[in-house]
Amino acid sequence: MVSLVAFGLWMTSSPTQATPANILFFLVDDLGWADVGCFGSKFHETPNIDDLAASGMKFTQGYAAGSVCSPTRASIMTGRHPVRLNITDWIPGQPNRNQNRLLHPEDLHELPLEEVTIAEILKSQGYQTFFAGKWHLGEKGHWPTDQGFDYNIGGNSKGSPPGGYYAPWKNPTLQARHQGEYVTERLTEESIRFLESRESTNPFFLYLSYYNVHTPIQPYKARIDHFESKAKNLFKKKASPVSEHEGISRARQDNPAFASMVSAVDRSVGAILDKLEQLDLTEETVVVFFSDNGGLCTLSNRPGPTSNSPLRAGKGWLYEGGIREPTIIRAPHITRPGSQCHTPIVSMDFFPTLLDLAGLPLQTQLHLDGKSLVPLLKGERIPKRTHYWHYPHYHGSSWKPGASILEDGWKLIEFYHHNKVELYHLDQDLSEKNDLSSAEPRRVDRLRKKLRDWQRTMNAQLPIKNPGYKPE
Repeated sequence: MVSLVAFGLWMTSSPTQATPANILFFLVDDLGWADVGCFGSKFHETPNIDDLAASGMKFTQGYAAGSVCSPTRASIMTGRHPVRLNITDWIPGQPNRNQNRLLHPEDLHELPLEEVTIAEILKSQGYQTFFAGKWHLGEKGHWPTDQGFDYNIGGNSKGSPPGGYYAPWKNPTLQARHQGEYVTERLTEESIRFLESRESTNPFFLYLSYYNVHTPIQPYKARIDHFESKAKNLFKKKASPVSEHEGISRARQDNPAFASMVSAVDRSVGAILDKLEQLDLTEETVVVFFSDNGGLCTLSNRPGPTSNSPLRAGKGWLYEGGIREPTIIRAPHITRPGSQCHTPIVSMDFFPTLLDLAGLPLQTQLHLDGKSLVPLLKGERIPKRTHYWHYPHYHGSSWKPGASILEDGWKLIEFYHHNKVELYHLDQDLSEKNDLSSAEPRRVDRLRKKLRDWQRTMNAQLPIKNPGYKPE
């Protein structure tokens, strides 16, 4: 943990007045934009998450900073773009291989302790900070309690639940209590126990980072029978998979096991929100719901467990299916219940937004790439921004190195491995089916230059030709 004094923190803007002090942040792993009922799912069932959206603001263009987990998680913690942090792949990522045309760059395998996290800031202001679930930002010595959290229940270096979702698992920071215990239920119980036993005179920051719905896809036993019956009644024919470059995407949401895992998250969200109500904390607590990347839809040799339709592709990809996330913020006395925001936002924005909602000064020299969303939460506007993604790595989803830029509804994706670009007008083509790069050469040139200028400014690492390339 780094000293905040060393960074010379000072007030750079006036804090929001008369706003809730407590913060509850739900982060789901690999949950796709369309995996939630209020974002369009017809097969999955998420009544509690839907109720949360109905009581707060739903962001239809909430973006993760990365299409895989660790970069986005680092961006939430710091308010900085993954490129600035040099964490551009999941930790530790794929090794370079001779069958790949390019060598992808080496990035960091931990969030440096020198980075100031949102938990460190809040803790310095008297917050009780509690972390539960998936961390995946470095080995021991870089775990949540090294980065500003008072408690760490289950967080470590692993991206999947160590040993699986059911006990006996092999999690070094969460000992199972009994055979068959389900990790999501345990994390929920621990979070509720924290709420019940916290020091009531101090505000809290509860960060519940689910292992669900990451692989391995292991059914939630309490709900699997329901979804198996539902799938049998709804789907009389098997849906043909969709080709995606060298990969294959699932065409529809029809996986009972995956649906049961989504339901486990929803039950957890409901239980914790109910506890807030029982403790008379609802009107004093900001609630955020988000996912770290798109749903795992596309793989190299088979479809993934979910479908992000109408979005294209999924986790690992810079198409919308890989980066657009179900995003909800409920800020009592600020957000209008049932409201929607269509302005693009990104995961770096959470850091300054939480400070602002907590009534604390912004720290613009820290969260360099994030902006407070409080004006949007109030129904106001913020200046238009250009958004950038940089994923110069190979990924098991069959994604190959590339980068992307989004400006005024126009999105350009540059594929380094294929040496080509694609251009889409998202306002008219949400599914990214109509590549306009040939019809809009000037726009392509302008966006491509802007992307490259940004990469140079950020000192982004790029892939290089592989001298040992041996195609299969």
